[in-house]
Amino acid sequence: MHSKAQPPVIVILGPTASGKSALALAVAKKIGAEIISADSRQIYRELDIGAAKPLKEALQEVRHHFVNEKDIGDPFTAGDFATETIERIHDIHRRGKRSIITGGSTLYLEGVLKGFTDLPPANPEIRARLLLELQTIGKERLYEKLLKRDPDQAATLDPTKTQRLIRSLEIIEITGMSVTELHAKAKQRQVGLHFFTTGLSMPREMLYQRIIQRTDEMIEAGLCNEAELLYHKYGKLIAERKTSALQSVGYQELFQYFDQKIDFDEAVRLIKQHTRNYAKRQLTFFNNRLRVNWVNTDILWKEIEKIF
Repeated sequence: MHSKAQPPVIVILGPTASGKSALALAVAKKIGAEIISADSRQIYRELDIGAAKPLKEALQEVRHHFVNEKDIGDPFTAGDFATETIERIHDIHRRGKRSIITGGSTLYLEGVLKGFTDLPPANPEIRARLLLELQTIGKERLYEKLLKRDPDQAATLDPTKTQRLIRSLEIIEITGMSVTELHAKAKQRQVGLHFFTTGLSMPREMLYQRIIQRTDEMIEAGLCNEAELLYHKYGKLIAERKTSALQSVGYQELFQYFDQKIDFDEAVRLIKQHTRNYAKRQLTFFNNRLRVNWVNTDILWKEIEKIF
């Protein structure tokens, strides 16, 4: 169905505050593309300033997917994002448009670029039975079972890796498919797609300066008022820490201020510090888990012009 080669999907990733959104918007306008936001906060309505959401004008100029699509508290996983993104890319291409993925949510990006396998949650009953089998017939016999059902998966472990062994057999019982088959199914969704993955690179000091500046701009734009509205509306969810959207940097520090645990200046200082820490974690993830061509903005423009 999707086997015909499609135009390359431009992926612009990078740490927070590196200028991804502005660049993606400029490129999208130039080549007639739609933007897919790989940002686990921008998908939620009401998280605007703190999620560094594109301005209304930008959203009107270019169609942005996964921005303002969910209510706070609605579940949405990296697996959901990967599956829906691949479907939307195929649809965008069918309509004769280009697609640009931009954002910094690490698992969202990994799921799309590597093919996210939607594995089922654990089943306590099946797991308890398999653990009993492990005790009674032993790990070698369990390994033989896996070898018959999923030789490729079995080749990635041995009888001593009992946790992965049990999980692999559990998945077979829940889904009726082997882990290898589920991986292949995930990969099948990406047939015909080619990702041109680039990361925005800049000296660390410059990035930290941008983080400080952007935090100050967010405060000036009314982040404190936005956080206060959320604090009063979703107090119970915040207290129970039930939704990760409300545990984001920029909000959680102001919630502490409203709880009178810290003063306002300390909240702002912590937002800057935690954002720097987050940027470091993003860079470590991108470098260790994804194949990224790191370039500065000017070079990236030239590379994109070569393709289109």
